[in-house]
Amino acid sequence: MKKRGDTRFLAGADSPGRIPTAVAPEVAFAGRSNVGKSSLLNRLVGRHALARVGKTPGRTQQINFFAVGDRLTFVDLPGYGFAKVPLPVKHAWQKLVESYLRERESLCCVVVLIDSRRGVMEEDRDLIEYLGEIGVPCCIAVTKIDKLKRSERAKQLREFEECLPVHSLIACSATTGEGVPAIWEMIESATS
Repeated sequence: MKKRGDTRFLAGADSPGRIPTAVAPEVAFAGRSNVGKSSLLNRLVGRHALARVGKTPGRTQQINFFAVGDRLTFVDLPGYGFAKVPLPVKHAWQKLVESYLRERESLCCVVVLIDSRRGVMEEDRDLIEYLGEIGVPCCIAVTKIDKLKRSERAKQLREFEECLPVHSLIACSATTGEGVPAIWEMIESATS
């Protein structure tokens, strides 16, 4: 995908009935609240404020669809984990996300983001396992890699590989751009 700057917001869906009709192959981005999902999305498309970035976890409260040119759609899923929202809201997010992941025929893959400093958590494993059960391919983006010292980095990546041996891991940073070309290669391979 050579031209990435012509990215625009398509729609937001806060319930399964509001999910728009697919217009192109879709790549979804999922991860815990505050994992750097919006920052990575913005870095991938070269825009600073396409996806909202906030200091408060749980800012993405619906599924957001972004057209990347006319050949691809990025899908920003609500974060899971420690977002300070009422339990009924969390359950509604889970139902919405599961419905999208299970039923969306245009979904080519899910990029699961995991914070390099936090390691693989139970919710991450649950999501990856669920994607395997429903037959949706996934790739793991290990985010905020620039925040680790070199010595910590190698150790942490080994631990990720041991926890998730069958998945491809891409160490990345929305700040420095490290790993962004590898994520684009994976996206292009999944959507061709």
